[in-house]
Amino acid sequence: MTTTKKATTPRTKKPTTSKKEAPAPAIPDLPNNPFIYEVLDIISKQRSKAKKIEALKKYEAPVLKTIFIWNFDESVVSMLPEGDVPYAAIDGESGFKGTLSEKIADAVSKMEELDTRSLGANDQGKTTIRAEFRKFYNFIRGGNDSLSMLRRETMFINILSGLHPLEAEIMCLCKDKKLDTKYKITQDVVAEAYPDVQWGGRS
Repeated sequence: MTTTKKATTPRTKKPTTSKKEAPAPAIPDLPNNPFIYEVLDIISKQRSKAKKIEALKKYEAPVLKTIFIWNFDESVVSMLPEGDVPYAAIDGESGFKGTLSEKIADAVSKMEELDTRSLGANDQGKTTIRAEFRKFYNFIRGGNDSLSMLRRETMFINILSGLHPLEAEIMCLCKDKKLDTKYKITQDVVAEAYPDVQWGGRS
């Protein structure tokens, strides 16, 4: 007795559909001549190295490179005392007690509590890092060594006094080479984004 085998149809695998990864969000646009804290904030928030580099290139400017050189280049030595800026108030009529650094930190803290990066029109600052950065050579070794310490510190305080608190904070961080304690930006990323920047040999 012969048995006939039923023909079996081969199982076909269902085509696997690979989930397409959502494209990374575009780098946000800022107004012309934005505050430096706005630019650093955008760069810091990018999740990948590639996106950070893209943001750095988008907002490339001499002022931004100056900030990074002051902060990251070990051959750039600040001629300002490390730590708090030991002066009482941003303006003579302020009732704030404490150092200028504490006033800046207090203003920044209040902004963060309100989840905002902007203050009222009266608190925006009379000047910006973008307008002042060409004076920064006065604050580093070899830049203007003929300045007395008193004159140098007074210049620094006068600039801080006219800045938006978040811009003033950036200058205080840079003088102590601590910018990366606030913003997630490394020298490696900056160097890749700006290959024209020469590191070292500045003092």
